[in-house]
Amino acid sequence: MPFARLVAEVESQERIQRIEIRIVIERNSHSGEGRVRKEVLVNGIKRRMRELASSFNAVLFLPQDMQIIEGAPGNRRRFLDSSLAQADSTYAAALSEYQKVLAQRNALLKKSQEGRSSLDQLSFWDEQLSDLAASLIRGRALALRELDQLAAPLYLELTRKKETLRLDYQPSYDPSQQPDGQLGLPIEAGLDLTGISREEIRKGMLEALARYRNDEIARGVTLHGPHRDDFCPRSNGIDLRLYGSRGQNRTAMLALKLAEIEWLKQRSGDWPILLLDEVLAELDIDRREDMLSHISSVTQSILTAADLSMFTEPFQQHATIWQIDGGTIAPRVG
Repeated sequence: MPFARLVAEVESQERIQRIEIRIVIERNSHSGEGRVRKEVLVNGIKRRMRELASSFNAVLFLPQDMQIIEGAPGNRRRFLDSSLAQADSTYAAALSEYQKVLAQRNALLKKSQEGRSSLDQLSFWDEQLSDLAASLIRGRALALRELDQLAAPLYLELTRKKETLRLDYQPSYDPSQQPDGQLGLPIEAGLDLTGISREEIRKGMLEALARYRNDEIARGVTLHGPHRDDFCPRSNGIDLRLYGSRGQNRTAMLALKLAEIEWLKQRSGDWPILLLDEVLAELDIDRREDMLSHISSVTQSILTAADLSMFTEPFQQHATIWQIDGGTIAPRVG
């Protein structure tokens, strides 16, 4: 069978672990079609993919990460979820379970829309969804506030103190109290939900599901919950998702990724490995130098570039440089 594997020894908190990732393409004996199967082993024991986060933390920076700022809300949710899953195994488990419960509830809503399911069954899944949603909403609110506090001074520095950055959480379900009869409008001002307890969020979410049940049955889908959350990056009050220039958005993305590095260090106690793939080519000379200056403090970084001149001379002097030639990787000589 077509087979590939990646093996590494990772040292974290004075403990060395052997991580192996296998990718196998299995052929169906009847149709001949291939199915990709992934396996993760830690010290020879099979683990779930999400459990790998407790053994290996990394911040990945790709040119297409600009979509976190400029793209659909799903890109920003994935960024938050990926960061939180590395820092908090409980959050990772809740996220995985939420997705399963959401699928079950949506299937029941569809059946209810067609008159093929009782509302009693829906009530059970409402309870499950609300409990898991509370963990996700509170986790995201706390994480985004912490990332905001780290990213803001970085952005101010990267813009030579000309612009400010703010990250506003925009949950699909707003746990903060609203006056009776107030319409659900897009949230323009940032919400600080960190003072609201998980239990308050759970109860409020359950009430919201009951309140919007008829609408959800009519549409056959869950309309409110963490699966529809978003956050808004603002520069000097301007919504970068809609009105940010390419330069502003690139700088905001840079500040966000640098903040993520520090945030994971604070959460886990270890520096994450920083992986940057051809990112420097996206930056102007000043931003490139700022980037290299900030990441010099990270314990281990792996950067790729087609042009070595992208890196400053001081950075090259302290780096181990490898070169790929004809599919072979070897230390660079001279």
